[in-house]
Amino acid sequence: MNNQQQNFSFKKTFKSEWYLLLIILIPLIFALYIYPQLPEQIPTHWDIDGNVDDYSSKVFAVWFFPLLNLGLYFLLIALPVIDPRRKNYARFAGPYKIFRIVFVIFMSSLYLLTLLISLGYSFRVDVFVKFAVSILFIIIGNYTAKFQPNYFVGIKTPWTLANEEVWRKTHRLGGKLWTIAGVICLILSFFTIRWTNYLYFAVIMVMAFIPVVASYFYYRQLQQ
Repeated sequence: MNNQQQNFSFKKTFKSEWYLLLIILIPLIFALYIYPQLPEQIPTHWDIDGNVDDYSSKVFAVWFFPLLNLGLYFLLIALPVIDPRRKNYARFAGPYKIFRIVFVIFMSSLYLLTLLISLGYSFRVDVFVKFAVSILFIIIGNYTAKFQPNYFVGIKTPWTLANEEVWRKTHRLGGKLWTIAGVICLILSFFTIRWTNYLYFAVIMVMAFIPVVASYFYYRQLQQ
């Protein structure tokens, strides 16, 4: 891909996804508007029970998170250019766009929630985060099977990267597991008992572990 094609790709993406830039920038504009009302220390981390366990300065919290969101969004756009398997991105352009959209909305929602809490509004952050992550799993799980071999997005193991058939089988399995796990986590997100929190994270560990192990066995099967 030459420089002209790369530049055209960036321009085309920006033009078609201008609304994502608005989703990133509008919470920042809101933060600057309410900046005098914000406390000097803003909560930026919560424990498993939803209690604040870390704070950041007002300047850092207001600017860092939207700039991080913007930087990661730019990175997601740049990946198809720097990935050695860049040609495969055209084969799952739709699912990859969905991935960018849900990621930006997720990050912007967390930032906006942090601002509202800093203003004194009461929210169960643990419930919101678990709920949002569950929705993220369900959406991504429904599109995972369509991801094509690449070095940045998807279930990347030595075996999936070595063989396209292993990649296909692993992502088909992973997509089903992540969707099911997302539904289970969605139900668990409404419970605030501590053991349900541990179960929530256990489900995530299982959904992440099984596809990795399965990719090894899929590879061994093909080798035999």
